[in-house]
Amino acid sequence: MADITVVVADDQAAVRDGLVTILEHAPGIRVVGVAADGEQAVRLAVELAPDVVLMDLRMPGLDGVAATARIAESNGSKVLVLTTYSDDKSIVEALQAGAAGYLTKSAGREQIVSAITATADGHSTFAPEVTRTVVRGLAARTRLEEVARQHRLTEQEARVLALMARGKSNRAIAESLGIGLSTVKTHTNNLFAKLHVANRAEAAALLS
Repeated sequence: MADITVVVADDQAAVRDGLVTILEHAPGIRVVGVAADGEQAVRLAVELAPDVVLMDLRMPGLDGVAATARIAESNGSKVLVLTTYSDDKSIVEALQAGAAGYLTKSAGREQIVSAITATADGHSTFAPEVTRTVVRGLAARTRLEEVARQHRLTEQEARVLALMARGKSNRAIAESLGIGLSTVKTHTNNLFAKLHVANRAEAAALLS
């Protein structure tokens, strides 16, 4: 069976070197390239077509999220995120960009090696804190679908409600959806009427 080929992308040389050392001692895994930023990671992914790109998120220039999206669109390499950050925003952005798995740098060498093997085999591996975020996100999406169906919300009204529940202002919602501020206000008024609520807090509470 051929070795799993890996590109390691991290802007910190010490971290890169440490990961390469770990992987060089892992049976069945071969490091074929290292990158110090997102641009290099994308270029190596295209040139070398590794099975897995081990990707940091915060890097100069093109960051890990943008690099992940490009790799996901361009070839068959799978991206496994390995980063310091475990906040919801980072996790959601990485997964939406196409990351196949997400580990934090607190992971031990066995967990990293196991995750790379699983990722190459087409499975997803998540750190425990990431799993909690994913589960919360799925639960919230299911609840939104229930509320939208029960109250006959349009797709756009459901999108507005979801952003409202995340604490977004009308202006931020308008920017996110690419619509006018007056249109957001109209959707908000329609939501209040359909949901039988008096304000944004009551509307958001329906999704909690």
